[in-house]
Amino acid sequence: MTQKRTAPARRATAHRHTPEQLKALWDRLHLTDREPWPGDAQITRAMAARPAFAEWVRAQGGARPLAAALQAAWAEFHAGAFTRAIELGAALGPLGACVANRAAAVESLYTRSGERVVAKMLLTAMDRGEQATAMLPQHPNTHYTLALVLGRYSQRISIMRAITEGLAARVKAQLDQTLTLEPRHAEAHVALGLYHAEIVHKLGGLMASLTYGVSARAALEHFQRAVQLAPSSPIVHMEYAYALLLLDAARNRDEAQSLYREAAACEPMDAMEALDVERAKRGLPS
Repeated sequence: MTQKRTAPARRATAHRHTPEQLKALWDRLHLTDREPWPGDAQITRAMAARPAFAEWVRAQGGARPLAAALQAAWAEFHAGAFTRAIELGAALGPLGACVANRAAAVESLYTRSGERVVAKMLLTAMDRGEQATAMLPQHPNTHYTLALVLGRYSQRISIMRAITEGLAARVKAQLDQTLTLEPRHAEAHVALGLYHAEIVHKLGGLMASLTYGVSARAALEHFQRAVQLAPSSPIVHMEYAYALLLLDAARNRDEAQSLYREAAACEPMDAMEALDVERAKRGLPS
């Protein structure tokens, strides 16, 4: 769950990379989610751990062509071609679910398509994520990107409805599993921080603690850990600022403004970060 974003005047297009450039930049591009480089060695390791996945890979022609196709999907994502990244990722079944669902989460925030189209896109992503977590349960980002699209869908139906219908609990379960598998996952810490902050904001500290076991203190601890893990990420600073405003806008406004300034000063590494930096430069949300 995260703050809503308005559509920018234009999409960033200056971040298209060759496969060699993408590989060289990969660790910085994925500092916040720890996604491993999508090479054939990574696919082969996953095959060894999951016989059903190994059988699927062999049926698709083997690890090498799948790796090349997955790298192409990620290249589209980082270039800001989110619709194309969804298409290419979805065509790769459970292997492409992470890139497809991450792209769907971003597209849902910025697209000018109608509500029905966006809802269908997110519901499809949720189904894709469930299939991926079943096939690749040890891959942290199958869980994280499922939580991401569940959270985006929850936003569109309201946080309170998401809580009462159990969607918020599903988000938290997937985020908890992400951090069990990869404790250095900065974006999962951000998302859990927002989970705590949004429920506290809606219900108040006492009711939120008694009913859902969430707290402002836990929100802040998750954000502080995220900043330690990814100090150069604009989204970490921006979501931290947003959470501070949810928890106590009057008391935290100066700190939130400082975090927005830090986000605006970040050097964007891909189109998504460029959109985040652009949003930070527009100032605090109204």
